[in-house]
Amino acid sequence: MFDSKDGQDHRLLVLGQLNELMKKWIYEVSVRKGKTEQEAKEVGGKIFTFGSYRLGVHGKGADIDTLLVAPRHVDRSEFFSSFIEMLQEEKSITNIRAVEEAYVPVIKLEFDGVEMDLLFSRLSFPSVADNLNLLDASLLKNLDQKSVRSLNGCRVTDAILSLVPNQESFRLALRAIKLWAKRRGVYSNALGYLGGVSWAMLVARTCQLYPNAAASTIVLKFFFIFQRWEWPQPVLLKKMDEDLLELKLPQWDPKVNPSDRAHLMPIITPAYPAQNSTFNVTYSTRSIMIKEFNRGLDVCTDITLDRKKWEDLFEPLSFFGLYKHYIVICAKSSSVEHHIKWSGLVESKIRILVSKLEFNDGIELAHVYPTAYGPPPGEKSEQVSMWFIGLEFKKNPSTGGVNITITYEIQVFSNAVLKVSHANPDLENGTELEVKHVRRKQLAEYLPASLLPPPSKRKRSVGSAVETPSPILYRRQRQREDDLSPVSVPKRPKSEKRPPEDKKDLETAVSSLVQKRPTEDKKELESALSSFVQKLSQSGSKPVQKSSAVGQDNQSTEKQDADSSVSSLHHSTLDEVSSQSLTQSSSSDDSLVVINTSPYPNPAPSPKLPLTSSSSSSSSHPPSQTTSAPLVTSSDVGSQQTASMATVSSTSSSVPMASVEAEAEGGAEEEEGEEEVVSMVVEEPLQSRQQSSPDSSKDSGISELPEANAKESSVLTSHVNQLNSDSELSDSNLSSSTSSAVNPLSQQKAHLNRTRNQIVLRLNKT
Repeated sequence: MFDSKDGQDHRLLVLGQLNELMKKWIYEVSVRKGKTEQEAKEVGGKIFTFGSYRLGVHGKGADIDTLLVAPRHVDRSEFFSSFIEMLQEEKSITNIRAVEEAYVPVIKLEFDGVEMDLLFSRLSFPSVADNLNLLDASLLKNLDQKSVRSLNGCRVTDAILSLVPNQESFRLALRAIKLWAKRRGVYSNALGYLGGVSWAMLVARTCQLYPNAAASTIVLKFFFIFQRWEWPQPVLLKKMDEDLLELKLPQWDPKVNPSDRAHLMPIITPAYPAQNSTFNVTYSTRSIMIKEFNRGLDVCTDITLDRKKWEDLFEPLSFFGLYKHYIVICAKSSSVEHHIKWSGLVESKIRILVSKLEFNDGIELAHVYPTAYGPPPGEKSEQVSMWFIGLEFKKNPSTGGVNITITYEIQVFSNAVLKVSHANPDLENGTELEVKHVRRKQLAEYLPASLLPPPSKRKRSVGSAVETPSPILYRRQRQREDDLSPVSVPKRPKSEKRPPEDKKDLETAVSSLVQKRPTEDKKELESALSSFVQKLSQSGSKPVQKSSAVGQDNQSTEKQDADSSVSSLHHSTLDEVSSQSLTQSSSSDDSLVVINTSPYPNPAPSPKLPLTSSSSSSSSHPPSQTTSAPLVTSSDVGSQQTASMATVSSTSSSVPMASVEAEAEGGAEEEEGEEEVVSMVVEEPLQSRQQSSPDSSKDSGISELPEANAKESSVLTSHVNQLNSDSELSDSNLSSSTSSAVNPLSQQKAHLNRTRNQIVLRLNKT
C-alpha cells in the first residue's frame, strides 16, 4: 500500500514529461487557430492530478488520474485526435486507448510503465494561469457538461483534503480501508460497489466525527458507524452549496429529481455540483457491503481485546466456496488491442445483469466478484477475461426447492453489450461473449486449483462381503425403539488391540471390590458363595413354577400338555441363556453393537452401554418379541461403575454381524455435523454377575449386599433363578412323565448340571 521513494520520483518525472507534451500540443493547436507564436506560448495549460495520487494514498503499481486543463480555443475533438497522434509518436507511451463515448471521456495509456487516465476540460478563459484554483466555482461558467464532470474529480479531491481535520490519520486509515475493500471484493465502482473516491469520503466523514482519533481508532469507528447507517440516508461531508452564481447545473437532490430517490447508498460529493458517487450500487452489492461492515466491526472489536490481529481484518474472501451456483461471463478477443476495449465494455455492463437477476423471483442474492480472471486451464487463446457471479436462490417453503429461468436476464445483458459493439467496427469483428451457468464442482474447468476451496471431506463406507444397511437408516431404526437409548462410545481403531492393562484390571476387578468392602461384607460374600454351591448340588421336588423368562400364561391346561410345552420352551430358552453366558465368559474382547454419534481418534472412557442380544438368541424369537439383555460398563473396568438391565427389542439386532463389524473396522463416516453408526467391542466385567438384589438373595443363597452394588448382581441373580426354576421343572417332569420320556428329561437335567458346574467354576475362580 506504500510506494517506494524511487517509485515516487519516477512518477514525478513522468508527470513532468506529460506536462511538456501537453504544452507542446496546445502551442501547435494555437498556431493552427491563428495565434502568433508569442500568444501561443502565453495561453498556457496545466496538468492536475486527483484520486489516490492526489490524496497521498497510492501504492505500488497504482495508476495516476490526471486532468488536462486547456484554454477555450482548444476543442475536445482535437484532444481525441491530434493529441492522441502526438502520444503515439512517443516510444515510451504504449497501450493507448480512447473512451470518448464514456460518461466522463478519458484516454488510457501507459507512460514508461506507469498507467495513467487522462481527462480533458476546456475553460472559458483565453489562457490558463499556473496558479489556477479549481475550487473556485466561477470556473464552471459557460462550460459543457463533460468539462464540468471532468473538473469535478479534482474539485472533489481538493475539497476532501480541506474538510479533513487531520490529514495524516486520514491517509493511514484510508490505506487500511482500501486494502480491506480490495481483499474482501467490494472495491469496484463499475460493478456496483464503491470506488476510491467513495471510500475516501466515508473515511473523511469518520475523521470529522472523531477529529483527534488515531488511525486505528478511525478504522474501528468506520465500521461502527456505517454498519448501522440508515441507508438510503445520504453521507454528506458538508452542507450542499446553493446555486449562488445561478449556474443551474444539475446536482443530486431527491426533492427535485425523482430518479435520485431510487439511489440505495448515496454518498454525496462535497464540491458543487453535488453528485452521488455511488449511483451504480444495487440491492445485492449494498447487502454484501453491509455484511462486510458487520464482519469488520467484529474483527476490529476482537483486535482491541487482543483476541485477533490486524491480519485477520485483511483476510481475503473465499468467494468460490460461498455459493453452489455461479454465472460465468467470458469475453474473448482476437488481439490484445481489441481485447482491452472489449473487456472494458463487457465489465461496464455487468451491473445490468446483476440488477436484472435481483428482480427474478427465485433469486435472493447476485454476488458479483470484481476480479477478472484470465483464460481457463487448457485454453490456447490468451485474450480471455472471465467474471463470476454467485447466486443464492430463494427456497420454496412447500417443496424446499426452486426452479427458475434466467434466459431473459442474460439476453438483456447480451443485447446491451452488442448494441455498443455494433456501433464500433473494432469491437464487432473477432470478439465473442459467452454467459454460462455452472455449479461449484464445475469451477475447476475455468479456474486453477489454487483459487478453489479444498474439497469437502466425505468418506464412503468400506465394502464388505455382507450387504450392509445405510448407517443413517440404521441410526434412525435404533432411535425409533423407545426402550433403548443410544449411548456414545469412542471408536477403537482397527489395528489397536486391548492393552494388557485392561486384562489385568478385568482379572483383579472383583478382588479390588472385595478389598474395599468391610469385613462383615466379605464374610457374607463367602457364606453366600458356599450356600449357593450347596444348593446347586441338591435337586428340588417342589411343584412346577413357570418362569417369567418362558413367558407362558396358560395355567388351566392339562398337566401332560403343560409339562411337554414347558419342557420344550424351557429347553430353547435355557440354551439361549447358557450359550450367551458361555459366549460372554469365553472371550474377553467379544461383545456387541452400540451407536456412536461422534467418533474420537483415541479411545476414551464412556458411559454405560447396552449389550444387544447375539444372533443366535435373536433367531429363536419372533421379530415382535422382546428379550432382556444385560448392560455392561465402559472400558474403564477398574472404576466402580455398575450395570443395569434394559429391555431391548429383537429388531435392534437385526443388522448382520459381519456388516456391523465392517462398519466398526472401516468406519462409514459422514460429513461434519452428521451422526455416524459404528460398532464398538466392549468387555464385560465378571464381577457384575456375582451379586443379586435383596429380593432374590433368599432364593439364590447369596447374602444381601449394599444398595450401591445391587445392580452388579442382577445378571447373576437372573441366571440363578433361571437355573433353579429349570431344575425344579425338570425334576417335576421327570417324576410325572412316562418311561418313554425319561431319557430326554435326563439329558435336559444333565445339561442343567453342566451349566451349573460352569457357573460354580467361574464363581470359585473369581
